[in-house]
Amino acid sequence: MGAEMPAWGELTAQLLSLVEARLVDPLEILLEDDLATVRSRLAARAGTWAQRLLGDDGPAAALTAARLVAALYPGDGPFDPPAAWWATPLGRVVAWRVGHPGAEAVSYAVAGAMLGVTRQGVHDLVTRGKLARHPSGGVTTASVRDRIDQRAGAALRTRRREAGHAPER
Repeated sequence: MGAEMPAWGELTAQLLSLVEARLVDPLEILLEDDLATVRSRLAARAGTWAQRLLGDDGPAAALTAARLVAALYPGDGPFDPPAAWWATPLGRVVAWRVGHPGAEAVSYAVAGAMLGVTRQGVHDLVTRGKLARHPSGGVTTASVRDRIDQRAGAALRTRRREAGHAPER
């Protein structure tokens, strides 16, 4: 079965919560000022980001995912979230749109988290040729992303068709 793509509202809510907690709240503390105007603009922008991430324009979605990850999870090292992060709305969409942005290959456990299956499920997919082994071990992130793309793209197209082509809100 695997992980399903989040609904527009679910993704929007997580994006807004992350931006507020990681960016706006610290600025509000440093500036000792209410950033109500910024918060209201971000609420609208979070919906736009979610729509772009879930939309039909793959390159725009990938760019949006990369920008969000870079802004929300800055660091000196490669992006390496815990396995549980991949089950979040943003994690599921990032896995679909860009794979693992910081790795060419991931362990079976991380691949399972990205796909929403067990490590044994990943092993079975590798054995059946549905995922590609990486020469250095683990699974290629490209094959994980391709697997997600096959399932998520079809599911979102069906969801949009049933909703009359309108973004889910």
